[in-house]
Amino acid sequence: VVLLVAAVIAGIVGDVEDSVVIIVIVVLNAVIGTVQEYRAERALEALQGMAAPSARILRDGNQRITAATDVVPGDVVLVTEGDIVPADMRLVEAVALRADESMLTGESVPVEKDATETAARDAAVGDRANMGFKGAIVTHGRGVGIVVATGVASELGRIAGMLGSVERAPTPLQRRLARFGWWLSLVVLVLCAIVFLFGLWRGEPPLLMFMTAVSLAVAAVPEALPAVVTVALALGARNMMRHNALVRALPAVETLGSVTTICSDKTGTLTQNRMTVDRAVSGGEVLDLDASPTDDARVAALLTGMALCNDVAFKDEDAIGDPTEVALSACAASAGLLRTELEETLPRLSEIAFDSGRKRMTTLHHDQEGFLAFTKGAPEAVVPLCTSALDQTGSARELDRSMILAEAEGLAREGLRVMAFAERRWRDTTAPGNGVPGALEEDMTFVALVGLLDPPRPEARAAVADCSEAGIRPVMITGDHPETAQQIGRRLGFIEDGDQVITGPELEALDDHALAERITTVRVFARADPAQKIRIVEALQERGEIVAMTGDGVNDAPALKRADIGVAMGYGGTDVAREAASLVLLDDNFATIVGAVRAGRRIYDNVRKFIKYTMTSNSGEIWTIFLAPFFGLPIPLLPIHILWINLVTDGLPGLALAVEPEEKDVMKRPPRPPGESVFAHGMWQHVMWCGLAMGLTCLATQAWAMSTGREESWQTMVFTVLTLSQLGHVLAIRTELTPLVSSRFFANGAMLAAVGLTFALQLLVIYAPPLNPIFKTVPLSAADLAICI
Repeated sequence: VVLLVAAVIAGIVGDVEDSVVIIVIVVLNAVIGTVQEYRAERALEALQGMAAPSARILRDGNQRITAATDVVPGDVVLVTEGDIVPADMRLVEAVALRADESMLTGESVPVEKDATETAARDAAVGDRANMGFKGAIVTHGRGVGIVVATGVASELGRIAGMLGSVERAPTPLQRRLARFGWWLSLVVLVLCAIVFLFGLWRGEPPLLMFMTAVSLAVAAVPEALPAVVTVALALGARNMMRHNALVRALPAVETLGSVTTICSDKTGTLTQNRMTVDRAVSGGEVLDLDASPTDDARVAALLTGMALCNDVAFKDEDAIGDPTEVALSACAASAGLLRTELEETLPRLSEIAFDSGRKRMTTLHHDQEGFLAFTKGAPEAVVPLCTSALDQTGSARELDRSMILAEAEGLAREGLRVMAFAERRWRDTTAPGNGVPGALEEDMTFVALVGLLDPPRPEARAAVADCSEAGIRPVMITGDHPETAQQIGRRLGFIEDGDQVITGPELEALDDHALAERITTVRVFARADPAQKIRIVEALQERGEIVAMTGDGVNDAPALKRADIGVAMGYGGTDVAREAASLVLLDDNFATIVGAVRAGRRIYDNVRKFIKYTMTSNSGEIWTIFLAPFFGLPIPLLPIHILWINLVTDGLPGLALAVEPEEKDVMKRPPRPPGESVFAHGMWQHVMWCGLAMGLTCLATQAWAMSTGREESWQTMVFTVLTLSQLGHVLAIRTELTPLVSSRFFANGAMLAAVGLTFALQLLVIYAPPLNPIFKTVPLSAADLAICI
């Protein structure tokens, strides 16, 4: 507002050029802000495009295909493997039905559905096995359900509503600059009034004093600040793009440098969002799955069972199907066992499909020796059906069921999904079973237990450690099971043994005060739904934390938008998450955040250096004009001089500060306190005293020049001394840790070029005859110029 008023007044008194420049800067800043807001709000459009394109429904006794948007509550919907659930529906039939609900829950393992199960109305999405949810992908089996909610009433729609109601908080830099702007406005108005009234009291011409007051206002307000901040952020964004971090909102670049807490989603962010075989155990021994199958019969049987007792389909060499089966198939394939090749010698004759009641799957195969059946499933469903165990030589040994089940519990406590494998051979010429499917699952031989998990990203643990070293507290928030969350949290260094994990239901039971008390001590949250993620972010913000939230699913989008900075995954994330976020990691690498934090801190340092530079320069101009009358000296500078100094010294050197290299301690210091002023750490004192030193030097130059008879050149000398003082100052403040004359002096070539060009422009104003009458200058002698330098 001060700039616009100054621009209008400057235009009225004839300084049209300065008026136009100020207005252009203000308009550009407004346009940039508007574009950022527009892009951020596209999240709602992306959410609307996530509906399934079509749905199979039963109406009037007939099955028909209809647009998903035409499905209404009460419709009977049929889904099968590969379908996207078109609406929230209560299941009335579920045959081996499993659905991937990771976009809603953050849980990487598909959920087994059971139409007979009942769940509390307020149960978490991941615990409602009798429901199918809009947007979920059916990975196995088939089901029938009655639609109970569509559109905004669905779980996906509820997230859309939260996303629309969440407002993005202003960034720390925006808050600091807003406070700075208000205080500066008050100071400027008071100074202008004092200078104007004092000049009138001394008998100076009113128009001259009015123009001087306006010049002071323009001098005091750092009109280049928005441009410098924008350039610094844009250059930082470009640099981060080279390191796989795409900035969607420029202020987010600086915000990263202020972050005190990073709340990270687990699935797809800290982990790879794909199940893998972690280990296989048999008889208390961890099997070497990389060993030759001829060396260990258990390994051979297990890998063959992984490949054959499996319904994974292949498309262009990509495995498609249940993530657990994909992981088992990949493990067998790594040992050279492919189902398509094995079935040439071991063709599948029949199978007993997996369902939530039996919790196991069996396939029957024929070979030259007879018949062979493989069974896989939950340990409690497979081990009781076994009567012996396979040993390393391929012989049957005595079975210890209690030991095997204890091993399975131990693997589950480590956050692994545990499956048991068994086999049975018939050396008959007739197919076994006698028409009774269950006969295939009797007198089996136990082979091994297999533990699967969604593995942590290799670089994630180091990134968590780097965050801690930089004074940033990492927090993991996931919709996954508490034991899984605890184990992943321990592997990545979020927590240690004995540290507590809070679940969504426990979080729901805490009131705001109790949550505020515990929020800074808990580093892992499990079974958290989208509303609870927002509540966690808001509780941290109320404690004064600057919060970054990472995520990749639809369920993360509201929290991404509410956080001080939302960080989405670009490769494995959803469009909704990316559109709601301020920063997108193109490589889905959590470690990229550390580099982004480094860039953010550097940018804030450089913005702060510019404020220190420009405010000290403005302080020098104000002291020079303000103190001259008290020393009985005429006003030393004309309005055109002040405007010129602001143009050349705040312009190029100020912009060059935006590319100043980072300080060597940038990632060793703690984050800036959220409430810290931009003038902290002695900047106010620096602005006042260095500005006073410039002002007194200028006045001393004026007094000496006037006393030695330089009636025509004294004003040009003051003008030059003030300009060169500011150029010397900008070189001196480039670093707070390294001396000016060091190897770092040449690290910023743009700064040296800017200072050299500004000095050349000042000489042009002094020595170019056409410019002398415009700027009211006179050529200086070599001696006088040397004195100024």
